[in-house]
Amino acid sequence: MTAVDERGMTRYFEELEPPEGVRAELLRGEIVMMASPDLVHNIIVMLIGRQIPGDRWYAIQTQHVDIVDEASEPVPDLVVVEPEVLPASGRLLPAQLISMVVEVVSKTSVDRDFRTKRSIYAAGGVPVHLIVDPVMAQCVLLTKPVGEGEKADYKGQEKTKFGDPLSISALGIELDTSGFGTLPDVRPHPWPLP
Repeated sequence: MTAVDERGMTRYFEELEPPEGVRAELLRGEIVMMASPDLVHNIIVMLIGRQIPGDRWYAIQTQHVDIVDEASEPVPDLVVVEPEVLPASGRLLPAQLISMVVEVVSKTSVDRDFRTKRSIYAAGGVPVHLIVDPVMAQCVLLTKPVGEGEKADYKGQEKTKFGDPLSISALGIELDTSGFGTLPDVRPHPWPLP
């Protein structure tokens, strides 16, 4: 897709109004629509949000993120940001203001969460990307973003099984993962690759 096509898609996406109960994201020039998430997903997002100290961070849901030099406007399940750096208003939150993004894997988002969004957030320089995987009952903490475009990735990767505490040193917090549920009857997957 050319840069002209991607800019056109970005303009189109800004005016798109998905039906109720459908969430839309722009990921590298492609519009991806998803149905409302599973209850397991929503409870995990709620439990993480409750553990983010509100006096130091805001944990924001359904916030579109602006990734510079990408035709992407992902919508992480949770964005963690310092309150004093937030703009007064706006639909898009610049990636460089974000301290952490959280994505909770669903039955249909495995590849998108572990490959596409991982690369997009790394390209945007988001310092911490937490993937919570109720299919494999584990969290994958990604740190140290490097690279540009589709070759961008995270150098740091740490896996934690549900039930074990998860230390996020960049935020100075430890998450209790013992309440994170799993998705039943979903085929296991190989992600993340070593």
